[in-house]
Amino acid sequence: MSFYYKYKFTSPEKIFALVKEELKSYFDTGAIDDSLFGLYTFKCLEKLGKASYPINQAMLCIDVNEASLPDDFHAIREAWACTDYNTSYQLPNATYTQLLQQHTRIDGANYYCTGCSDDEAPDVIKAIYKTTNTVMFKWKKEYLLTPGIAYPACPNDLYCANYNALSDSSYDIRDNKFVTTFKTGKVYIQYYSNQYDCENQMVPDEFRIKEYIEAFIKQKMFEQLSNQATDETSRQIEAKYLGYKNMADEAFIMADTENKKEDVYRKQRAIRRTKNRFDKYNISG
Repeated sequence: MSFYYKYKFTSPEKIFALVKEELKSYFDTGAIDDSLFGLYTFKCLEKLGKASYPINQAMLCIDVNEASLPDDFHAIREAWACTDYNTSYQLPNATYTQLLQQHTRIDGANYYCTGCSDDEAPDVIKAIYKTTNTVMFKWKKEYLLTPGIAYPACPNDLYCANYNALSDSSYDIRDNKFVTTFKTGKVYIQYYSNQYDCENQMVPDEFRIKEYIEAFIKQKMFEQLSNQATDETSRQIEAKYLGYKNMADEAFIMADTENKKEDVYRKQRAIRRTKNRFDKYNISG
C-alpha cells in the first residue's frame, strides 16, 4: 500500500462569506448572487485534479464477481486483491510407537483350544505403528489488480497505482459496483471520495488552494457583471475582470504546484526508476 499526504478538509462557507463581504456593494444591489458558488468551487477542484479530493480506504467482499462501492466513492486510487492460502507439508521424519500385548492360553474343563499351536497363538504380540508429521502453512498474498476498460476504473494519470499492473485478475467499475474477474474474495481499495457539508463540497484546508478558489469566484462574479454592464461601465468592469482573472491564474499555479509536491511514495518510485533505467542495456553472461 502506498503512502500519501493527507489533507485536512473544511467547508468553503468561510470563503463564500469573505467574497460576499468584499463585494458587498454588488450583492446589495442584486447585480450578482451566490447561487453558483458551489458549482464554481467544484470546477476549481476538478481543475486541480484528484489530489484535491479526500482519500479513504475500504475492504470490499466480492460475491459473485461484484461488490458495492462506498456511497462517497469518486475514483479509484489503488485496488489490491487479498487472498488467504492454506496448505500442508509432510515432514521427512516419522515417529515409531511399539505396543506389546501379553497373550495367555485358557484351557479348562469346559474349554480347550484344539488345533491351536504355539506359533498360531504366541505368548507375546508386538505391534509397531509409524506416524508421519505434517505442518500447516497459512499465508496471505496481496497484489494490484489490472484495470479494465471502463472509466473511471483507472484513469491514465499519476494518481492511480493500478495503471501499470500486470496481474491476471482485473476489475471494472460499473453502476456503482466493483466488478472483478474472480468470483469471490476480498479487495482492499484506496479511493478518492466526495465529502460535503450541508450543501457544498468540502475543500482542502490549505492556504494556497483556498486563495485560488476565492480568486476564481471573484473572477466569475466580474465576468457576470461584464455580461450585464452598459456601455458606460463596461470598460471599468472589464478592467476589474481582467485583474481578477490574472489573480486567479496566478493563484491556480501556486495551488497546482502545492498539489504536485512529491509525497514519500512518489519519491520512492522516482528513485527506483532512476536506479533501474539502464537495466535494459545489461547483458547477462
